[in-house]
Amino acid sequence: GQLGTSVLQVTASDADDPTYGNSARIVYSVLQGQPYFSIDPKTGIIRTALSEMDREAREHYTVVIQAKDMAGQVGGLSGSTTINITLTDVNDNPPMFPQKNYQLYVPESAQVGKPVGKIKATDEDLGINADIKYSIINSEGANTFSISTERDTREGIISLKKPLNYERKKTYTLHIEGTNTHVDPRFSYLGSFKDTATLKITVGDVDEAPIFSIDHYIMDVYENSPSGTEVGAVMARDPDSRNSPVRYFLDSKEEGVRYFRIDESSGLIRTTQSLDREDMSWHNITVMASEVDNPSLLSHVPVTVQVLDVNDNPPEIATDEEVIVCESSRPGQVIQTVTAVDKDDFANGQRFSFALPSQLPVNPNFTLKDNEDSSASIIARRRRFNQQTQELYELPIVVWDGGEPSLSGTSTLTLRVCPCQRHGKVRMCQGEAFLSSAGLSTGALIAILLCIVILLAIVVLFITLRRSKKEPLIISEEDIRENVVTYDDEGGGEEDTEAFDIIALRNPAAAEEFKFRRDIRPEKRKHYVLPRSHRAAAVELDESDVHEFIRQRLVEADMDTSVPPYDSLQTYAYEGQGSPTGSVSPLDTPGTQSEQDYNYLDNWGPQFQKLAELYAEAESEVTA
Repeated sequence: GQLGTSVLQVTASDADDPTYGNSARIVYSVLQGQPYFSIDPKTGIIRTALSEMDREAREHYTVVIQAKDMAGQVGGLSGSTTINITLTDVNDNPPMFPQKNYQLYVPESAQVGKPVGKIKATDEDLGINADIKYSIINSEGANTFSISTERDTREGIISLKKPLNYERKKTYTLHIEGTNTHVDPRFSYLGSFKDTATLKITVGDVDEAPIFSIDHYIMDVYENSPSGTEVGAVMARDPDSRNSPVRYFLDSKEEGVRYFRIDESSGLIRTTQSLDREDMSWHNITVMASEVDNPSLLSHVPVTVQVLDVNDNPPEIATDEEVIVCESSRPGQVIQTVTAVDKDDFANGQRFSFALPSQLPVNPNFTLKDNEDSSASIIARRRRFNQQTQELYELPIVVWDGGEPSLSGTSTLTLRVCPCQRHGKVRMCQGEAFLSSAGLSTGALIAILLCIVILLAIVVLFITLRRSKKEPLIISEEDIRENVVTYDDEGGGEEDTEAFDIIALRNPAAAEEFKFRRDIRPEKRKHYVLPRSHRAAAVELDESDVHEFIRQRLVEADMDTSVPPYDSLQTYAYEGQGSPTGSVSPLDTPGTQSEQDYNYLDNWGPQFQKLAELYAEAESEVTA
């Protein structure tokens, strides 16, 4: 920067009273940092003391500033502070190449577009001030090479624009220029911010594959030519200075090897068999060449062979369909116009002639007229044809082509007699007319049949599903499931003492002795009265007897084969033992005879009157 450039202003504070003498009057001075910086004693503004301060020479400075009161006189108090000053960069240095001349070796096999070398100029500035753009300023180098800038390393990358050939040009001279991209106009007086260097490139000789005279060969040969006919020749040479001999051969992976062969020394291509243009009119083969000194280096060239046409196919009538002859045809009426086709190729257009066979007698029904435009008209010679008398006629026609030599072929047309109806300009048989008028084409008939088949399939599927729903839920007897079976049968009420014999719960031993089938009604009712001693023993039975009895009943129910195979529920109303208040139920007695006097029930009121009568009747029956 310039001399006296303001850098920073410092300020010191004093707690003394500024109105009392010089106690708060401060003076600034530089203790460290001279002769680069100075400070104004009163304002504290730091300024540069030198005119040309160079960041590239010294970038960081440490300045110590002292502030002293009492106007700097003896006895004043002072304080100091340290300031770190860094010079910022400006673009005041041009780029420079470390040396003026460079050399580079590049083999002639280098690929176009690939880097072949680097060059770099230096710049003492920083950041964007050091950005450099490289360019090739001479035409000799610019036509063959290009240079670009690597942004991170600021290097010039040299690439190849065109292929090198050692045999043609062995050296190149490049004048490379490096220029700053951001120039500061304030320093233009320092000169142009760019530098140049010379790069000499030496092309290295590499053993190269042979080079063909052209990139693509096109040859031709007539069809039906005998095997060994010459088709054409290819030529390749060794581009190296040794000029090694070249050998030729065909790519064995291609189909063209079946039809052609090549002389390995001369490159002459010949046929191996007769060719047919109508079968394949073009053949594509690949010829490879290698040097005798280095067979591993190969070069390829495509060769296309066109098979030229000769007139070797007779013409024939273009249509194979039947010709319709209406019954109402008149003499001289044109039945149909026919044309011919030929597999051969005629450069000037096909030309056909038509006639009826001369060796046959005159046809009384039809004649043929050559329209001289490669078509002919079939004309009726008599009035009215009858389908019932004769439906089909055959008409042989001779066709000549216009080739050299001219070939002829005979085609026989079939003419069908039909009753015709007019539909515009088209004549057709009545059967065909019916289908056409109804709009029933072949596609329509197929669509109708397909719909019918789909409907039949839907009906069959529906019937099958309905039949499957009527099958029983239980398919076999072994498929036993839990089912609820309802029997509308009422019990006998309180007087029914035969449904369940609860006595067995209290006396299992007696129940085993007098066990009877529960699914068969007994023939005669019997009452058994146990002696008092037995009844007393039964009362003393342990509760485990009841559990054992129920277990035995469960086994009997499982093993009994005479009952229906359904789940059944049997209820045993057993209260158990140990009630301190006793029980009013007669179920606590092991026998049917009551040992209590139930006359006290009469004193309980009309609610228990019926109960008292029932027990009285039961007791009287037992004692009777």
